Amino acid sequence: MARYLGIDGGGTKTAFLLIDENGATLAESRQRTSYYFGSERGIDLVGDVLAEGLADITAQSGIVAADLDFVFYAIPGYGEASADVPVLDAIPRRILGHDRVRSGNDMISGWAGSLGGADGINVVAGTGSIAYGERAGRGHRVGGWSELFGDEGSAYWIATRALGAFSRMADGRLPRGPLHELMRERLGVTDDLDAIGVVVDDWSAERGRIADLSKVATAAADAGDAAALRILHDAQGELVALVTATRVGLEAPDDETIAVSYSGGVFSAPGFLDGFAQQLAATGVPFDLRAPLHDPSVGAALYARKLGLAAAQRG
Repeated sequence: MARYLGIDGGGTKTAFLLIDENGATLAESRQRTSYYFGSERGIDLVGDVLAEGLADITAQSGIVAADLDFVFYAIPGYGEASADVPVLDAIPRRILGHDRVRSGNDMISGWAGSLGGADGINVVAGTGSIAYGERAGRGHRVGGWSELFGDEGSAYWIATRALGAFSRMADGRLPRGPLHELMRERLGVTDDLDAIGVVVDDWSAERGRIADLSKVATAAADAGDAAALRILHDAQGELVALVTATRVGLEAPDDETIAVSYSGGVFSAPGFLDGFAQQLAATGVPFDLRAPLHDPSVGAALYARKLGLAAAQRG
């Protein structure tokens, strides 16, 4: 029986999924984030998380690294610092003890899961944002430029704009809506200026904790907050822009219908997907919006199987 391990790294967690040749689940594990940019451990975090997840998978299944037919490790940030790529490729080989492994960006697992590996575009809106598509053997990526100067439409992007709206409401530069009180409650402050101490000092501006504040924007929008509604509308528009730019990069003819799917927690917010669909349709470009077939962890495992079968055919 062949065994394939998919590892889907993300901004807040890393999911391990072990499957057999038929796609049946043999074991799964959730570990901490493998996003190494800014981590105290640096690039070594990637190996730490892999070792921890492998240990858990082995404990559950009795299958050790040497028994794995192929592994795909989707690493957030892979390819975004060229000098790191050889190191990121070498770390899994060292820990696994063999070279039946491929590393890549986590956008691949999102695409492989949502569309089952078929041609089309997947747009991710989780802690960060990115779009990736494949068409006729060509792959193209758009976005994913980090939270500092990109990741438009992501949870982090929404959250920082919600914090900005909160600060303007606190100053009187913007009329106070439900977002103001909801943000105070979430941060646990009674003095608005204490928000700085919580986010910058107590949280050390941690990416994942800030991104979680996107839920405040969602709740405020649901309560009718005008600023929050604008933020979410703009986020939907930014994600549509990622999709349309990816289509251009794939060189699809204007009259060709391209499948589009999505992944990431932002799309689970009430009404967010509907708004995204409306703005996508408003482009007038032929897209076929589809619900994701699988989550990214399944996508990583399916991609590992695809790579493993291809390697076996090559002999």
